[in-house]
Amino acid sequence: MKRDMEELEEGTGESSPPANKGLHSAYLSHQIKNEIYTRLVESGNKEALSNPSLREELDDHFSRLPQSYALDVHVDRAEDVLLHRDILVQCRDPEKRPIFHARFLRYVQQTPDDENDDDESKQSQYVGSSPREYEIGVQNVDKFPNPRGEFEPCTRLEDLNLGFHNTEGTNGKDCTNEVLSARKDAEILPLHEIIFSSIDKPKLLSQLSALLSDLDLNIREAHVFSTSDGFCLDVFVVDGWPDEETEDLLKRLKEIGSRKNLSLSGKSHISGSDKLHELLQRVGDSDIDRKMLHIGEKIASGSSGDLYHGTYHGHEVAIKFLRSEHLNNSLEVEFLQEVSILRNVDHANIVRFFGACTNRPDFCIVTEYMPGGNLYDYLHKDHNKLDLPQILKIAIDVSKGMNYLHQHNIIHRDLKSANLLIDSDQVVKVADFGVARLGSQLGDMTAETGTYRWMAPEVINHKPYDHKADVFSFAIVLWELATSKVPYDNLTPLQAALGVRQGMRPEIPSGLNPRLVDLMKRCWDDTPNKRPSFSDITLELETLLQQIQKKADTGRKNRSKMPKKSQR
Repeated sequence: MKRDMEELEEGTGESSPPANKGLHSAYLSHQIKNEIYTRLVESGNKEALSNPSLREELDDHFSRLPQSYALDVHVDRAEDVLLHRDILVQCRDPEKRPIFHARFLRYVQQTPDDENDDDESKQSQYVGSSPREYEIGVQNVDKFPNPRGEFEPCTRLEDLNLGFHNTEGTNGKDCTNEVLSARKDAEILPLHEIIFSSIDKPKLLSQLSALLSDLDLNIREAHVFSTSDGFCLDVFVVDGWPDEETEDLLKRLKEIGSRKNLSLSGKSHISGSDKLHELLQRVGDSDIDRKMLHIGEKIASGSSGDLYHGTYHGHEVAIKFLRSEHLNNSLEVEFLQEVSILRNVDHANIVRFFGACTNRPDFCIVTEYMPGGNLYDYLHKDHNKLDLPQILKIAIDVSKGMNYLHQHNIIHRDLKSANLLIDSDQVVKVADFGVARLGSQLGDMTAETGTYRWMAPEVINHKPYDHKADVFSFAIVLWELATSKVPYDNLTPLQAALGVRQGMRPEIPSGLNPRLVDLMKRCWDDTPNKRPSFSDITLELETLLQQIQKKADTGRKNRSKMPKKSQR
């Protein structure tokens, strides 16, 4: 998935593919594109036989999309590419946006056994299994034989093996009677494909998945792409629609999208001017003295801004600038939200705020410079391994900072290792409040925010949530500290979200301190009210650290009292 948007762009937290793998993917993409054209011609497709410019149009279509699109295409369904091309062409007309397309795919048979597996057995099936299901009345068609499987991005949610059974052994024949006679108690489900296209924008995927959820549709596959010219092409395979017809399905999708005022067209249905005015009033006088701000080298870049090292009144600072070409109401609100929170917090475990420039177009935030970088890089790029006292000290720093925020009715909503910074004294501080919210704003807090790998299930499920969502994210950070691994590193972000929604958690290795494991499990409990508060978490961690340090001190004293061996 290549969507350059907040919910998919993991930012710090995603590894780049090795260079040789990227080159191989490009070669395979070229092969697949040529095979699509060849199959269209050989199948007698009318456009392939009558349109002399088709090859060039296909070249243009594939060039607009990332390589993963070609690697995701089923060459045995070559006409799907023409459908995708036509949808993206229509999408250029503002009057036709957003575009929904739906069609019936096939029936699958789900058995009661699939629904009644206990959580432990389900969890063991999420990773490392091939998709398994009964296909009803549909021939199995082999994919175009090529070695692309090794390099294909794992975007199919079916790869999580959500309780479907294998069709192997049918030899490509209609297996309806055979399967029905074998499993009469099974439920037959129709599968539909829904294609969506519009202007690409942040939070679009969360709106789409919420829309499908409102129709009680379950996402089985999701293929999400952004074009080079700013459009999106999102393909979902869902179950939950009761029959094969799609006219009412399309009607319901458009009705719900319109009723909920979702900005799916790329046009803003709700003015952000009132929100901006409110935030500007709340921010008040946060402006810095630009004459005293000295900007040094660039130390990082993101999709909408750049981070610089500098000085302000003699202090080393980090300066985050928003790029003027990316400024819009949504980004401006997020920026002012962060300023309004930072200017009102003061704690040893929260990054210190010096000031901001809130005048268009020179938006910037000035905070203390953290020379140790972020915790994600420290663990996963620098490959540092932590002992138990180090794990506990960092966890205590994070817990204290989060406890302070919660006591001041602030919910972070994007707690992850990349948003935890390390100072010169190895103190860890909470940072990045762009999507944080005050608890009094809970009425709005039902959309996806934050990053999938650290996200609480109630947030993924678009349910109302509170400060306990931060506690869940803390549990994932605690697991990172204990393992030095990226959570769900063998899954895509969207697969990780689906797995968490259905009860999956990171695998806990043997040998971890049992009290740490117990705390971790309580913090990532499915039921938010069962998760401990950060005040309780801090107390538990400090008590455990004291006991470990006391035990270590006792051991050192005992060793020092041991009689020395006489030397002869």
